[in-house]
Amino acid sequence: MLELFRAFSLRCVQIEEAIRLGDDQRVTALDRHVEPLVEAILAYRAVNLLEVYMQLQFVSHLINQDADDSASVTEHTSVLSYLLDRYFGAHGPDWRVPSPQDVRIEPPPAYVPDTDNGQFLNAVILESLPDRVAVLTRDYRYLYSNPANSAHLNRKPMELIGRHLSEFIGEERFAECAKHKLDACFAGEQIDYSYERSAGSGESRQVRCRMSPLRDAGGTVIGALLVMEDLDRLSQAA
Repeated sequence: MLELFRAFSLRCVQIEEAIRLGDDQRVTALDRHVEPLVEAILAYRAVNLLEVYMQLQFVSHLINQDADDSASVTEHTSVLSYLLDRYFGAHGPDWRVPSPQDVRIEPPPAYVPDTDNGQFLNAVILESLPDRVAVLTRDYRYLYSNPANSAHLNRKPMELIGRHLSEFIGEERFAECAKHKLDACFAGEQIDYSYERSAGSGESRQVRCRMSPLRDAGGTVIGALLVMEDLDRLSQAA
């Protein structure tokens, strides 16, 4: 699924650039490839919670993008309902049916304590946090970015999916610092460190960065959950 999102993100960037240059012919040519990509993303059957969340977030993005077009919003809402029913409808508890007696609920296979185990996918919590939150895949590309992090990078959340971290922090900083810490996180370590970032006008701010391994149901590390906390903001609020 990530490859589909990368292709969609790249196509959107190319269209925006063609619009900026006033190249209507290129815009038309590129636009023909958007609908098949959207259909492919929506038709894809997610294999884990991460992909389910990505797919649902994508539909939410389409609804917001076409908010002024009632027909499109209705169509996207129908797709959203279909996806929710596909992934959760058949498995959700039915309050009308008595629960089976003497059934013990076992923990999920390969449960790993002290990790998120999918709980980070609670978008309501993540998207309301003042801290910057992101999920990176093992090839150092964005899989998720909450509004605070997206605003910091001056991008929309969907524009970040599939983009390499080095595009935003620079090749030198990525190679000298971020890559080594992410590799350690991918190896299973919890990383916690602080760094200074420029705040403009010659000022700088202290930021605390925490990296947690993100595991699938089998315990394999599939990425890293990053939380970046502005320590100066906290001290000023205290």
